Amino acid sequence: MRYLTDFADQAVILPVVLAVAIALAAQGWRRGALTWLGVVGATFFATLAFKLMFLSCSPLFGPMDVHSPSGHVAAATVVSGGLAAMFTRRRHSILPAALLAAIVIGISRLVLGMHSFPEVVIGAFVGLAGAFALMRFSGEPPPLRVAPLVGVVVVVAMIFHGLHLPAEAAIRHTAFRAAQFIPACRGGPEFYRRPPADAAQPRAATS
Repeated sequence: MRYLTDFADQAVILPVVLAVAIALAAQGWRRGALTWLGVVGATFFATLAFKLMFLSCSPLFGPMDVHSPSGHVAAATVVSGGLAAMFTRRRHSILPAALLAAIVIGISRLVLGMHSFPEVVIGAFVGLAGAFALMRFSGEPPPLRVAPLVGVVVVVAMIFHGLHLPAEAAIRHTAFRAAQFIPACRGGPEFYRRPPADAAQPRAATS
């Protein structure tokens, strides 16, 4: 499961996103490349915003078992669904690709104890919204050579697989500071001393 979930780490996803944008631009689809970067970036920003909101107001959302929506699931969903949408130009291709990625990565996060089921679901919905936005705003593509694009994704993913971007600790620290300015969100400091959800120690062992 660790092997699977590492493919959706930001240390892998970010180089893949950049490589796809370069490959699309090299094939003459500059609008597609810019839309790809913009929508995927907006999806990451939305995930970050949800993380900060739920973490900052842990006393409010904690009873729902939602502390930090899964960025791994959101990233895998928007990239998989988005690539399917942009390559095939068929709206019905988004859902199967996005759901497959969400299920595979979501199960890996649950088995590893990194996230709760509601956190995985929220991540999947954010990623799916990004995938449909790519379909809506990317426009008609020129004739694309799909094989080189797929090759770029595979090669870059394998090169960076196993690396990790330790962003969760910084997010939790920011959320803790933000909570001090929101009276309804102030809670005990014990939650913020928990290891990050993306750390090696399972989430369940820290609760």
